[in-house]
Amino acid sequence: MKIGVPREITEGEERVGLVPETVERLVKEGFEVLVEAGAGRHYNLDENYEEAGATVVQDAGGVYGEADLIVKVAKPTDDEVGMMQESQILVCFLNGPQHPRLVKRLAERGVTAFSNEAIPRTSAAQSMDALSSMGSIAGYKCALIGANSLGKYVPMLSTAAGTTKAAKVLVLGVAVAGLQAIAIVHRLGGEVFAYDIRPETKEQAESLGASFIDSEDEREDEGEVDEFVEYEPTGLRKLMSSLGFYSFAEPPRDEYVVEGEEEQEDTEEEEVWSEEKLEEDQRLLRERIKEMDIVITTALVPGRQAPTLVDKEMVESMKPGSIIVDLAAEAGGNCELTEPGETVEHSQVRIIGPVNLPSTMPIHASQLYARNMHNLISHITEDRAEEKDEHDLHPRLDFEDEIIASTCIAHGGEIRDQATREALEEAPEESEAS
Repeated sequence: MKIGVPREITEGEERVGLVPETVERLVKEGFEVLVEAGAGRHYNLDENYEEAGATVVQDAGGVYGEADLIVKVAKPTDDEVGMMQESQILVCFLNGPQHPRLVKRLAERGVTAFSNEAIPRTSAAQSMDALSSMGSIAGYKCALIGANSLGKYVPMLSTAAGTTKAAKVLVLGVAVAGLQAIAIVHRLGGEVFAYDIRPETKEQAESLGASFIDSEDEREDEGEVDEFVEYEPTGLRKLMSSLGFYSFAEPPRDEYVVEGEEEQEDTEEEEVWSEEKLEEDQRLLRERIKEMDIVITTALVPGRQAPTLVDKEMVESMKPGSIIVDLAAEAGGNCELTEPGETVEHSQVRIIGPVNLPSTMPIHASQLYARNMHNLISHITEDRAEEKDEHDLHPRLDFEDEIIASTCIAHGGEIRDQATREALEEAPEESEAS
């Protein structure tokens, strides 16, 4: 079975699908690996791939013409789709719901397409989750971009001329990218705040040094939350407990909630916050954003438009010289004023909309991506050789498997992904999504 690694030709894409380290492992497992010349740019040279056991071919046609499985990073261009063969397997970032016509063309050519955005967020698929690997890099870069763009120190510093205050940084969205941004800003010495609509993220953010913005905590600080009153038995219960019948010292379950039991019951169902609390949180965010020096937004939903978290009014309430770094710029932006790939200045606030941040760190991004791809390739292939020292590798397209069923969005001439099919029906006929 041959694996092909073409050079990425999408503008601004500096990563590569497999690095020599991973190629060496695949070759030992019995795969043949074809790499287009120059695929690894200046950081993974052709001779590095040859030393790892790969065959370097001079053009993309040689890769697409011979490989059984293609590993890319970015989605293929029209020219690349034209070079693909029937029954060939493609693994890359496809984002089917945003590019349904591209998926349709792949299906029409008989290509089996695996989309990295569709990897399920389960423990079994964690080692294959390239989206999380790239999100970690994007969060890291967002924190650095914000610190580099701010016209002041991030940490508190004492100098002969006096002491400067630590910058206040708000991270909106506490997933992989948000958690990485929190960690980096905390290490830089900034005062970090965080918010997410999911209750379970509060503890995660706080564990990395952030103060979670929570309207219930604010009320508690103001003394508006009822204090816990310890239960004391009275009457017959008091008498019986004094005689050694300690079960009478326990509060009646139909009248009191025993501390700890309520939490145990809640763990059986996913905790959610009420609409009323979420509205109070939003009002609190509007107030707290006025204090911030940097706001980093990281809320992304694969295949959908990014939710608006910071509107024009919120931007105008921020201090002059403040910075917004919008990680979701490519998906429409979490800030109402974001322009993808541009820096917009509004009301003395700069809104930065970076695109493809993982590609700005191609060495580590390619290493992490390649490891994810090795694990995914191992999952979707099988060795049928009967002898221990031999290899007979074939695709294993078991659609009863959750990972394969979720990630394979086109196979056998059909689009398997429901969201992509719906997007295709809604797309205008003249629209070209690639």
